[in-house]
Amino acid sequence: MLDGPLVRRGGERWQTPSLLQPARSVDRFFAMNLSLSLQAMATRFELVLSGEDGRALRAAGEDALQEIERIEGQLSFYRADSEIATINRLAGRQPVRVSPPTFTLLEECRQYTEATDGAFDVTIGPLMRAWHFVGEKGALPAAEDLAGARALTGISHLIFDRESWTVAFDRPGVAVDLGGFGKGYAVGRAIGILREHGVRHALLHGGTSSVAVIGASPVGDGWLIELEEPWRDASGGTLRVGLVDQALSVSAVHGKSFRIGDREYGHIFDPATGEPVTGMLAAAAIGPSAAVCEVLSTALMVRGPAWLATGQARFPGYRLLLTHQREDGAIVTSEVGAGRETTLHQGRGFSRRA
Repeated sequence: MLDGPLVRRGGERWQTPSLLQPARSVDRFFAMNLSLSLQAMATRFELVLSGEDGRALRAAGEDALQEIERIEGQLSFYRADSEIATINRLAGRQPVRVSPPTFTLLEECRQYTEATDGAFDVTIGPLMRAWHFVGEKGALPAAEDLAGARALTGISHLIFDRESWTVAFDRPGVAVDLGGFGKGYAVGRAIGILREHGVRHALLHGGTSSVAVIGASPVGDGWLIELEEPWRDASGGTLRVGLVDQALSVSAVHGKSFRIGDREYGHIFDPATGEPVTGMLAAAAIGPSAAVCEVLSTALMVRGPAWLATGQARFPGYRLLLTHQREDGAIVTSEVGAGRETTLHQGRGFSRRA
């Protein structure tokens, strides 16, 4: 879990890096609802459901969390028996047969790489290792290690054969890590299970950076999510977004990073250069799919403000937000949605530099 401010949830407090707080009638909301949680995919999932039948709500919630556990077993980078781990272990030597859902998901990842001009790429595992972010806190890589990692990065290294449902790598050392996309996918699948059970009001988050909701909140409004530092609204205050039958993903550098001098090196990389992104502080995407929101928030961190309009044109129905630091030190929060781009806030006073 990333460090962050404490927010109150019906008398309880927990850590959250950039969100999550229903902003109205919190005590009333939690007094009449069911909360469930699960530790999976190296993060904590929390689910809140509202309804009249507590027994039915619990059954629905448990089924949804079981779906997350199932997906962890399918897609985990770290579990030796997962399909992704099997691909990483064998695909450099031979084609690996996988289930149709996993095959289709990886094909979709290739399409998202193309749609984001290469900014989203699930083969950055070698870069994560070179920069010492796998099981470590991060450090500068040796030049030869970085060059080797760059040579192994790129979705083009994956070879798909739909007739045999196999995936292969074109060279040893390539690695697939679905990361936040896998978490967003799991959130979306769990929300689908809840809908099948007839749940009308629910909120599910994974690690507080990927959120999806069903309906409005039980008090009748959209689920209000607070985006904290470095986000600001037009008045310079806390930025809030309302969700109704939508998902939200937030990407930020400061959750997993190290600093040398006045520069911060984060875990979000430009696959083309092998270097951590610079100048981008946080990105968010809001729309119907939690997995696609993860794609877009990552792409914004890599491509920057110039890609806001492009992203919205290619992914209609999604609202995109980005906070970045210009060369003159100004912090700018911009939004694009409904075909127009807006500067929500421009100011100074936030010292963190990516």
